Amino acid sequence: MEDKNNLKIEPFDTEILREYDIRGIVNKNLNTNTAYTLGRTFGSIVFKQSKEKKICIGYDGRLSSPYLHDSLCRGLVDSGNSVISIGICPTPMLYYSIYNQNADAGVMVTGSHNPPEYNGFKMVLNQRPFYSNNIYNLQSLLDKNKFQKGGSSTSINILNEYVDRILKNIHFDKKLKIAWDPGNGSVGITIRRVIDNLKNTENFLINEKVDGTFPNHHPDPIVPKNLTQLQELVKKNKCDIGLAFDGDGDRLGIVDDKSHIVWADRYMILLAEEISKKYISAPIIMDIKSSKVFFDEVKKMGCKPIIYRSGHSVIKDEMKRIKSPLSGELSGHVMYYDDFLGYDDAMYVGLRFLKILSQKDKNLSDIMRKYPKTFSTPEIRIEVEESKKFQIVEEIKERLNDFKGQVIDIDGIRIQNDKGWFLVRASNTQNQLTCRAEASNKDDLLIFINLIEKQLKLSGVNFSFNLE
Repeated sequence: MEDKNNLKIEPFDTEILREYDIRGIVNKNLNTNTAYTLGRTFGSIVFKQSKEKKICIGYDGRLSSPYLHDSLCRGLVDSGNSVISIGICPTPMLYYSIYNQNADAGVMVTGSHNPPEYNGFKMVLNQRPFYSNNIYNLQSLLDKNKFQKGGSSTSINILNEYVDRILKNIHFDKKLKIAWDPGNGSVGITIRRVIDNLKNTENFLINEKVDGTFPNHHPDPIVPKNLTQLQELVKKNKCDIGLAFDGDGDRLGIVDDKSHIVWADRYMILLAEEISKKYISAPIIMDIKSSKVFFDEVKKMGCKPIIYRSGHSVIKDEMKRIKSPLSGELSGHVMYYDDFLGYDDAMYVGLRFLKILSQKDKNLSDIMRKYPKTFSTPEIRIEVEESKKFQIVEEIKERLNDFKGQVIDIDGIRIQNDKGWFLVRASNTQNQLTCRAEASNKDDLLIFINLIEKQLKLSGVNFSFNLE
């Protein structure tokens, strides 16, 4: 089906319909027709299920994002909706716009932390993430081919309102020297405005300019090599802390005053400590990839730690269901309902963390040192064929069925015993397996690593861990 602007409604490539979003390679399995088709299908759902039929849209700094945004906008309008574009922005700003404009839905054009040739779409409907079967079922709407026509579109600027909101109740009790690295991602749109409004700080900023080619490093703070520039900036300027952001600003990386990486399952302990003083037995979710230290320490604080499936969408849904004031995952997606709106805004989380740090009389490195030391791998991502990733995990589950230890199989397979734990799971967003292991000493960690490598090899995946 073709309209007067030569945009076509066409079937989605099934590989781009992911668990939490739509994501593919531009001009290979995702193009302007994909964006237009999403506008028509998702737009028809919004039109039928909402009262105002109002949708906010935004886009990140990738080179393909502006024209995908325009095609998406046309599709949403052609489905009878009122579309409000907030322009180029980080994903959390798009989430905020839904509340700010009292909209029914939102779509963000973003490739998140994927390589520059990728792009995609994150969706929200009725203030909840639109994911899983809702995404897969978009394909079936094409067969009905009955779409409403005749909406409208407008553009607005909400940068000031957004910055005012994330700075609400943020103040620092002592002066902080802060290093910032938005990684040439779309946080660059907001970061200067935020920094200029921070009192009692000295700030050092790199990679501010939004550049979809990501010329300095890949914008994924879960990968250690991507934090090298930030570590050097902290060391050079003797900063108290360094903050890094992914490509669309919904994931946070932290470096301490000694230039050591503080992973999310560690910095979340400090965030949980603040929550423990405000709520009784607060439920706090962390995903299955996270350190056992997090769950043990948060339990000692009087909170109720919950191990859950990975994925910001499923965690946001679950935290809303159980009324959790704070939840997160190892990848750096962290969500607050405490004094916030329940979505993952890395800048807001960073500001909350800075506020907590300013109330401490110790450096961040000294604070983190009090928690039990373990030896662990980072989150290891192994590329495999998309069609085989879940099959490989099922094969490993079957072979480890009699393994001695606590088996947690809510998302892949995680096995814990008194030596530590290891995990193998299939990524829901990429053609990858995710593996991780943690132990109280290096010898036990190597045992778990060797076990993972053996199991992968039995399923035809040759991979060797490098702990350097």
